[in-house]
Parts: sequence; structure tokens; C-alpha cells
Amino acid sequence: MKKFNIGHISEFPERRGRVFRMGELELALFKLSDGTVKAVENRCPHKNGKLSEGMVCDHHVYCPLHDWKIDLEDGMVQAPDDGCVSTYPVTVDENGHVILDLNGVQSLVS
Repeated sequence: MKKFNIGHISEFPERRGRVFRMGELELALFKLSDGTVKAVENRCPHKNGKLSEGMVCDHHVYCPLHDWKIDLEDGMVQAPDDGCVSTYPVTVDENGHVILDLNGVQSLVS
């Protein structure tokens, strides 16, 4: 089972990226204004910009290199651009622990 306790919800600043690394895998995690946490691969499909350094608005992150808008729910790049990033399920348990599930990766082909 590939589930990881990656910290307490209080350690995640709202609308700021946090990086999780395991081997070659690098993810960007974001706590949204509604308190949910989203995880996506930490690279824009355009020029590999670090999404963890991007601005978050609502449930989107904007790539810091060229302002591509990526939906944190499904990983889809928003029009007029196209592409996608993988997303990973994250839950917050009753004690406030943030649990990342690497078994549940969702990759979309655009």
C-alpha cells in the first residue's frame, strides 16, 4: 500500500505549493481555500515549470513560467492551451493528518 502521512493540515499554508518527493516522483500539493488538499505532478506539460511555485486561484494553479492554467481537480490544462498532468488522491483524516495515496494516480491523455 502506497499511502503516506505527509504532515498535519495546519502545516500547509493556504493556496501555496508544497513539494513531496519520492525517488523520481515529484508532486506539488496545495491546500485550497475550502480546506481540501490537492496533489498533482510538479511540472507543467508545456515547459516543465514547477507548479509548486505557481499561483493558486479557486481550484486552479497557474504555471509560473507561461501562466498556463491547470485544474487541480482533474489535471487538465485549460483552453486555449492543452495538455494534462497526473493527479493523486489526498485525504485529511479526523486528526488532521494529510494522507497522500500514490495508488490512486489519475493520468489523462490529451
